[in-house]
Amino acid sequence: MASRCWRWWGWSAWPRTRLPPAGSTPNEVRDPANAKALRNKRRRMQVRVKLGKFQLLLDIQEKTPQICVVGSGPAGFYTAQHLLKHPQAHVDIYEKQPVPFGLVRFGVAPDHPEVKNVINTFTQTAHSGRCAFWGNVEVGRDVTVPELQEAYHAVVLSYGAEDHRALEIPGEELPGVCSARAFVGWYNGLPENQELEPDLSCDTAVILGQGNVALDVARILLTPPEHLERTDITKAALGVLRQSRVKTVWLVGRRGPLQVAFTIKELREMIQLPGARPILDPVDFLGLQDKIKEVPRPRKRLTELLLRTATEKPGPAEAARQASASRAWGLRFFRSPQQVLPSPDGRRAAGVRLAVTRLEGVDEATRAVPTGDMEDLPCGLVLSSIGYKSRPVDPSVPFDSKLGVIPNVEGRVMDVPGLYCSGWVKRGPTGVIATTMTDSFLTGQMLLQDLKAGLLPSGPRPGYAAIQALLSSRGVRPVSFSDWEKLDAEEVARGQGTGKPREKLVDPQEMLRLLGH
Repeated sequence: MASRCWRWWGWSAWPRTRLPPAGSTPNEVRDPANAKALRNKRRRMQVRVKLGKFQLLLDIQEKTPQICVVGSGPAGFYTAQHLLKHPQAHVDIYEKQPVPFGLVRFGVAPDHPEVKNVINTFTQTAHSGRCAFWGNVEVGRDVTVPELQEAYHAVVLSYGAEDHRALEIPGEELPGVCSARAFVGWYNGLPENQELEPDLSCDTAVILGQGNVALDVARILLTPPEHLERTDITKAALGVLRQSRVKTVWLVGRRGPLQVAFTIKELREMIQLPGARPILDPVDFLGLQDKIKEVPRPRKRLTELLLRTATEKPGPAEAARQASASRAWGLRFFRSPQQVLPSPDGRRAAGVRLAVTRLEGVDEATRAVPTGDMEDLPCGLVLSSIGYKSRPVDPSVPFDSKLGVIPNVEGRVMDVPGLYCSGWVKRGPTGVIATTMTDSFLTGQMLLQDLKAGLLPSGPRPGYAAIQALLSSRGVRPVSFSDWEKLDAEEVARGQGTGKPREKLVDPQEMLRLLGH
């Protein structure tokens, strides 16, 4: 053992020969009362690590699998949770934001607090003695994936889909056009979106897309601000929404009612939204009653609700509610965006030119094709909600730019032993938190199988001790989970004064100052 040598990116580490503890006698070694303690001591090795002019002497558990997870959203935490089923594994979770929980914090709508209850489960995982959270560390910038691979037995990439899909049509660069992802990040306190300043002085907004994110955005735009006052929406966003003049929101989709991507819960919320009424064209639903007989039950229930809303006369109470509504939302089907139309002075968006479409094919092969007809839809705000997109994290990691995923087989990154992925960067930006949980558990299972089969690097690895030294040499100050809990307490305290569950901190520099970094 003493002759083995590991090399970590220019560092060298030599395990010292393991001898009985200094001062021990052969009798002490044989004494059963001391056997367990001596075995534990023998399981530890001291490793000398060299970093430039620095040398570190690290204590390393010889039989401890060191694993790291990149990303602290649902995929990252669920992966870590499964990996901790191994009785000795230690898992470090790296996150580029100073705060954890990813899309649970920055993606879930503020008026859906029940969805955020998964944070309690993630917190239990973070409190495990064999798990550590390290925020304010951007993999690919502060530390590379190859450096992580040298320090850990396995690396799992779970950093999600941090970008949005571009429309790729003329005019999308105009002021008044932004991604729904950025808009969600703005009202949820994502630091990179705090400069967005959406202009809500127009009467009509158009959302391109018909998924749950599109409905979330429409709901936030149309919800009376007093209904948002007691949520964790940011103070700045609430102030802008109070001044909003948006009265009508159109959600545009290329295909028809049978192909919408939102779920029945979100649709029901929109239909019952206080102060707003739905606008659905009965013509879009002709012949649908027969078609839905063969579709799966969830899709059937969703389409039936759309059909009733579009074609049935509401009861007296609902009719009175809709008549008194000052705002409206509608679904425009069979329309594909071709161009964002500029205002007369060319300085901002004033509408969207839509190609009228029809459907060809059946079932999964159904696609929208243009009919040749066009129509213009006037608006002052255009929000693109056609999907999220993952980014490549490091040049060393294979990446399919067309699909926006890391090529993998059941979470094992192709042709890179010891490297894994989970969540949206593994399968694409689809599904809900429960889907991500199942997917992440599968990746964790594959990794533990490989570990048991001896397919991962043998011998001890330094784990976070080596990465900490590297980050320190680069001037990076990681944020621990106990640091986050201090920020959490500060947010809760700030929210109490206004009756909110929390007032989110949105400036990373302020967060670091509060922690004394």
